[in-house]
Amino acid sequence: MCHAEVQREVKTLMAKKQYAVIGMGRFGSSVANALSGMGFDVLAIDADEQRTQEMSNVVTHAVSADSTDEEALRALGIRNFDVVVVAIGEDIQASILTTLILKDMGVPVLIVKAQNELHGKVLQKIGADKVIYPERDMGLRVAHHLTSPNILDYIELSEDYSILEMRASEQMIGKNLMELNIRARFGCNVMAIRSGNSMNISPYAEDRIEAGDVLIIVGHKDHLTKMELAYPK
Repeated sequence: MCHAEVQREVKTLMAKKQYAVIGMGRFGSSVANALSGMGFDVLAIDADEQRTQEMSNVVTHAVSADSTDEEALRALGIRNFDVVVVAIGEDIQASILTTLILKDMGVPVLIVKAQNELHGKVLQKIGADKVIYPERDMGLRVAHHLTSPNILDYIELSEDYSILEMRASEQMIGKNLMELNIRARFGCNVMAIRSGNSMNISPYAEDRIEAGDVLIIVGHKDHLTKMELAYPK
């Protein structure tokens, strides 16, 4: 099988995966739009008929339904979807009830948006496979970008550890990883270096940092912050 055929086969297998997104607010509609753009089958659900109409030309199917109505969800065949994303906005009660119903129905993978830490803990206790905090995560990204313009992205891995993408600062350019000694100085690990369109996975200590390079670094949050402050520009 040639490379092009393999790519087509992978794309076909990926396209078979089906997603349902409940809640067509700013976050939910963005997720549905992105998944649809990647070629996946997407069912968009919202209690507001106007919102579903706005998504009807974007996703595979858009339906106006009350996600706290178990019979309505069963009629949509929601349990047959590979992944269901609950992106309900301000109504925490509806978010929790919807999650309970979907979990009880046996949805394979359930991802739920949380408004705050307490809401997230409740969602985890009732069986959400993954809880996400869009507003909090965006706030973290903005904060890190403000403290260091070189920070391109910041992703939380757990309560204590994160990954950041950092554009090589002026002090880094021309030095190799051994000379920078990031692990010993800050307790962080450089996982990869991106140079243009190429990615150097597990770089060697002798690999030199060039202008425009982006470092992907993992470490404890406190250690990452210390490193950010050491390379402000």
